[in-house]
Amino acid sequence: MPNWLRKGWIVVFAGFCINLTFGCLYTWSIFSANLSNAQGWTASQASMPYTTAIGVFALVILLGGNLQDRFGPKIVTTFSGIFIGLGLIICGFFPTLHGIVLGFGVLTGSGIGLGYASVAPAALKWFEPNKKGMIVGIVLTGFGLAPLYVAPLTRHLISVYGIFTTFKLLGILFGVTVVLMAQCMNNPPEIESAAEKYRKMLARHVDTPGEYTWKAMVRTNEFYLLWVMYLFGAMTGLMLMGHMAKILQVQTGSSENVVLMVAAFSISNALGRPTAGFISDKLGRGRTMAVMYVVQGLTLLMLSKANTFGGVFLASIIITYSYGAMLTVFPSAIGDFYGTKNLGFNYALLFTAWGVAGIFGPQLAGYLLDVTGGYTTIFYICAAANIGAAFIGVIVKSPNQRKMRVIQRMASA
Repeated sequence: MPNWLRKGWIVVFAGFCINLTFGCLYTWSIFSANLSNAQGWTASQASMPYTTAIGVFALVILLGGNLQDRFGPKIVTTFSGIFIGLGLIICGFFPTLHGIVLGFGVLTGSGIGLGYASVAPAALKWFEPNKKGMIVGIVLTGFGLAPLYVAPLTRHLISVYGIFTTFKLLGILFGVTVVLMAQCMNNPPEIESAAEKYRKMLARHVDTPGEYTWKAMVRTNEFYLLWVMYLFGAMTGLMLMGHMAKILQVQTGSSENVVLMVAAFSISNALGRPTAGFISDKLGRGRTMAVMYVVQGLTLLMLSKANTFGGVFLASIIITYSYGAMLTVFPSAIGDFYGTKNLGFNYALLFTAWGVAGIFGPQLAGYLLDVTGGYTTIFYICAAANIGAAFIGVIVKSPNQRKMRVIQRMASA
């Protein structure tokens, strides 16, 4: 194996490990229940740090993408680890609502945003464009697998040391891990990255992606088509994961198996990332997501009729698999459509669709549950949105392909 390729796989491994620490987001449901009991917080107060973290994460990823493109992934990811660790440690020393909103919501949320914007773009730049999906999938699988170890670890630490010492211990563990792994995060040499070699090799034979700045990207129609697709897919996945316990209760009459559902979510979510990445490298980004969205839309219709645990379980793992697939395919699509030079900030702009979906999807589901007493309406809405997104996936092409078609038509006129 060439030395430059070996370095590339080190970056992939480091990115995978860093994403495993981002699972600290998933610890909040455990902390929330304990804080409500220990501090007497209301449900609204207990959810405030998590809501803040999600919002800050979606915003800071824009800053992180820009900084990563300008200064490289090592510096940005190092600060990511510092913010994650410091934020959790602050929660342990300042056990008030404002202290925990500042620590977990603002600082830890910022750290995850900085890191998430840096690791996948750095890994992609070491490999040929026809491996984008596979590489992103491997890196992001860490985030999907995180609940499998973070949730039991957090519960154990709380039972032994208490809530606020657990915040400190997790802050040290996650902060040190990210800072150490960040030292492996490097872009390939400017002279001749793997992606550049591949482009040069194919330049005379196929259309290859240009390097778009964010200003050029947002002037293309394709960006907005991808944004809408991302919004619809993320809205479905986040709605389901945010309401799973209640969906089980409403659909089956019992939510006692919700722990099993969370474990299944983690596995299916994680599996969707590398497998969809590999498939999309062969089938194409748009076609892969078109298939996923059709399956997801039909599954939502099935879920609206499911009244047994088995039916809800099957539908849910299909949807979370598709959700994990989406989180891999869209970064790869941005690299295909707009190049990898500015991938960090370009993908961060697309990721704003996830932030909007994270607020809009669960809130709309809650409102419709209050109005109708069930989830059938939101399932139908999401099913229709997914079918629409599948249609977009069939027709969307990279800007370079569109330009080539125009040139060919002009040449044949």
